[in-house]
Amino acid sequence: MRTINKVILIGNITKDPFIKTTTADKKIATFTVATNRYYKSATWESLSDAEYTNCVAWGPLAERSEQFLTKGKLVYVEGHLKTRIIDREDGTKLYKTEVVVDQLIFLSKREDFAEIGAETSEVANFDDFSDLDTTKI
Repeated sequence: MRTINKVILIGNITKDPFIKTTTADKKIATFTVATNRYYKSATWESLSDAEYTNCVAWGPLAERSEQFLTKGKLVYVEGHLKTRIIDREDGTKLYKTEVVVDQLIFLSKREDFAEIGAETSEVANFDDFSDLDTTKI
């Protein structure tokens, strides 16, 4: 039987990406995407919950992340979940679940990229969703 492991997020970057380089000279970008879930309470009060999702981008996506992602930028992230097990010095295990990014689309307005001197054609997978109503996402 087939299984599916797919994640789609539209949210804001919480802080500038952290960039590392492997010994094979491959870049890795880690960043967090904040999303909100809106719902009604039992008394019909409007409420929201924030969720912060750790994401990891490799290679060219990491390079683009380093170049264009900054705190507050709106992004579309598509990828899959991956859980790493980290053995601590005290013998305990730390389980860390992240979204491994397969596709990254910058949803911020074109003017936002002009601030950093980038041409729209330089932005990987850039689409203009400036009229997207993100208050319902």
